[in-house]
Amino acid sequence: MVTTSATYAPAARTIKRPNPVAVGTIVWLGSEVMFFAGLFAIYFTLRSTSPELWADRTELLNVPFAFVNTAILVLSSFTCQMGVFAAEDLQPYRIAKGQKNGAGRRRLFGWGMVEWFFLTFALGAIFVSGQVWEYAQLVAEGMPISADSYASAFYLTTGFHALHVTGGLIAFLLVIGRAYAVKNFRHKEATSSIVVSYYWHFVDVVWIVLFVVIYFLK
Repeated sequence: MVTTSATYAPAARTIKRPNPVAVGTIVWLGSEVMFFAGLFAIYFTLRSTSPELWADRTELLNVPFAFVNTAILVLSSFTCQMGVFAAEDLQPYRIAKGQKNGAGRRRLFGWGMVEWFFLTFALGAIFVSGQVWEYAQLVAEGMPISADSYASAFYLTTGFHALHVTGGLIAFLLVIGRAYAVKNFRHKEATSSIVVSYYWHFVDVVWIVLFVVIYFLK
């Protein structure tokens, strides 16, 4: 009697590799950290050489208005993250009334990614508009960018940040447009929203540091 023993090949392991787009975005944000670190270095260097000028110019700043504007930007981070949750559940739009949705357990108001990102876009646009209004007020009070070293440092640091926020607003519109363009919203499309959220949270954190440094460390 001949007995045969069956041999079984081990199951192939599935290796989960990080998403290259997300990794690339994180590396790029690292370079942005160095960029803003350079702006902070310029700001503190000029401040150390002209403490009397800094004490005089900071009196022109509208701290309550800047605080409200900051709160709006911080709130936009929360709305952005709600959009990411909806995207991860593969729910780009608002659910139709009465439609069952077992996957969207983290959704609020029945909103999808598009609705949350539109709200985030609106909050970010309000923040940028607020900065433009503040610039206009400072110029009217005699502080254009060419006035002195404080004006140059103030407009450069906050202005470059405003440009980054504007870039984020454009990115939101692109992600929203992509959600409408594709027939099936899949994890590949959801990755775009996650990457944009990384960038948006980054500009929010940078502004919080800028706000503390410029408006409170007088």
